[in-house]
Amino acid sequence: MLDFIVEVDTALFYFINVNLANPFFDWFMPFITDKKHWFPVWGILIIGLLWKGGKKGRTVVLLIIPVIFLSDQLAAKVLKPLIERPRPCVALPDVYMLVDIKRSWSFPSAHAANFFAVATYFNYFYPKYRWIYFSAAFLVALSRVSIGVHYPLDIIAGGILGATCALFVIYSWQGIVRLIDKRKENQSGTTG
Repeated sequence: MLDFIVEVDTALFYFINVNLANPFFDWFMPFITDKKHWFPVWGILIIGLLWKGGKKGRTVVLLIIPVIFLSDQLAAKVLKPLIERPRPCVALPDVYMLVDIKRSWSFPSAHAANFFAVATYFNYFYPKYRWIYFSAAFLVALSRVSIGVHYPLDIIAGGILGATCALFVIYSWQGIVRLIDKRKENQSGTTG
C-alpha cells in the first residue's frame, strides 16, 4: 500500500512540476514561495489589526505567534527529522527546478503548514475573507511542488498539520477565556 501511495505521489509531483510548467509559473511560483515577499503583507496586516482591530485585532496578533510557532516547529524540527523523507529534487531524476536544490528533509512542508495554519486561524476570526486566506495558502503550497522542493503529499500533510495547530490554539484560547469568565462570574457572585 505504501508503495502505491509513493507511486501516486511521484506521478502527481511530475504532473505538477513538469507537465504544468509554463513561463508564468516559472516567474510566479518562485516569487510567491519566497518568504521575504510576504513580509510586507504580514507587516501591513499586523499594523492594521493593532491600529484598527480593537481588542479582537490585538488578540489575533497575540495568538498568531503560538499558531505559527507550533506549526513551524512541529513541521521543521519534529516531523521532518523524524520521517527523513528526501526532497524530490534530491531523490528523483528530471525535476524541473526553479530554485536552488534544497537538501533538508521534505515531509511535511513547513511552508504549507504555516500558511494553512494562518488561513485556518484567520478564518476563525474573520470568516468573511476565507477565500483570500485559503487561496493564498493553496498557491504557496502548490508553489512548493512547482519549484521542485516538495511532493504533493508533503503539502497535503503540511496543510493538515497547520490547520490542526491553528485549531489547537483557537480551542485552547476559548478554554482560557471560559475559565476567566467563570472566575469573574464567581467573584462577582461572592461579592454581590
